[in-house]
Amino acid sequence: MRVKSEQSATFGGNRFTARAAELAARTPADRDRHVDFLRVGSLAVVVLGHWLMAVPLTGPDGSVRAGNALAVMPSLQPLTWLLQVMPVFFFVGGFSHAKALRRGPRYGEFVRARAARLLVPTAVFAAVWLAAALLVELAGRDEGVLRLATRVVAQPLWFVGVYLAMVAFAPPMWRLHRSYGAAVPVALGVGVVAVDLLRFGYGVTAVAPLNLLLVWLAVHQLGFCHADGRLGRRVSAALAGCGLTAMLALIAWGPYPLSMVGMPGAPVSNMSPPTLALFTHALWLIGLTMLLHGPAARMLARPRVWIGVIAANGLAMTAFLWHLTALFLLCAVQFGLGLPRPAVGEPAWWLSRPLWLALLAAATAGLVALFRRADRPRRPAPRSHGPLRDVAGITLCVLGVLGFSAVGFGGTLAGRTATLVVLPVSPALCLGLLAAGAALLGLFGGPSAGAFGRDRRDATH
Repeated sequence: MRVKSEQSATFGGNRFTARAAELAARTPADRDRHVDFLRVGSLAVVVLGHWLMAVPLTGPDGSVRAGNALAVMPSLQPLTWLLQVMPVFFFVGGFSHAKALRRGPRYGEFVRARAARLLVPTAVFAAVWLAAALLVELAGRDEGVLRLATRVVAQPLWFVGVYLAMVAFAPPMWRLHRSYGAAVPVALGVGVVAVDLLRFGYGVTAVAPLNLLLVWLAVHQLGFCHADGRLGRRVSAALAGCGLTAMLALIAWGPYPLSMVGMPGAPVSNMSPPTLALFTHALWLIGLTMLLHGPAARMLARPRVWIGVIAANGLAMTAFLWHLTALFLLCAVQFGLGLPRPAVGEPAWWLSRPLWLALLAAATAGLVALFRRADRPRRPAPRSHGPLRDVAGITLCVLGVLGFSAVGFGGTLAGRTATLVVLPVSPALCLGLLAAGAALLGLFGGPSAGAFGRDRRDATH
């Protein structure tokens, strides 16, 4: 496909869009554009879902806590069966890792290149918020919306941490895939069943965190199967039908909640840690997206649509990292100016949603413009100091990022801690883990590859 320069000018009128148009013109004929679209689309749906669900609630004492609109309107929780799309991102990640691993990189080369793509913008995000949280605490304003923000804004980092774990496991899991194929995700699925049986059937709750690894590895492994062309229409239809049937049965007769996202105060969450119900949800959602592959491919063959997808891919991670920051900024303005806050579910609340979403999109766009340079791929140190050092580095990075998602950025001076599975973590400890891991991997010394360098083009393939 060729896109004339006049088309790129009329489409965007700026350097960023022109560069996206240039890359679109060089797109190989065999590229699976549907995968790129799923990556951008899944992150966009997650951002939209957070904006719609997140509701700051005020207590009688003036304190502000995080609420969820779906907890107020439980009849809408089945919408999460379509809107909980994180499994799609991990599935796409498996596809992209398979494409990269076919080229035969060494373990350290693969891990450092993929980790750099995620950790540089994440480190900038964490540094900015740690500094902001310290200023809030030093100024004695660690209360209200500011207190909530410094503790909650890091929660979506669980996704970055778990995805980094998938990066770490990808090379050995690829070797298993080459030897055993579809038997690997089946075995992982059996492990998910065993964990939930022990957890809910025999009360052995200590095993529950194992599903954080088993569920996402199984979904990631299905991406390997897609890269091998094993998810044809019959297999995809079976995944969609059997997955949906199993999910509904588990919700109806099992100990699993209706929602595929966590609800405040709920005794069980399908997400944290993941459950068998979430795994079956992932199966049906992946099957559905694969069944839509044909229509999506025809849509993405249109030059303007494909240019838009490429441009969005260049901004997606930055937007994901900063979208809750935009939410809390607007909430702070709303609380500070005493603007009306309609009750969740009331007609005024629904009528205000389009304007609210438009304001959030504008605020996020401003943050993306400010921090987009941090999202440019870096070339990590070219030499590895050995696989043990690479494994240690990626492990520390995973623990640091997951730790931030558990404890947040606030309360550093007060000695605030949280528990990551069994490890007590504080913001300072998480910063140290992340910095040590990045140093071992040699991630922050390399030059930028540009807004759309080779690493950018390979981000999903």
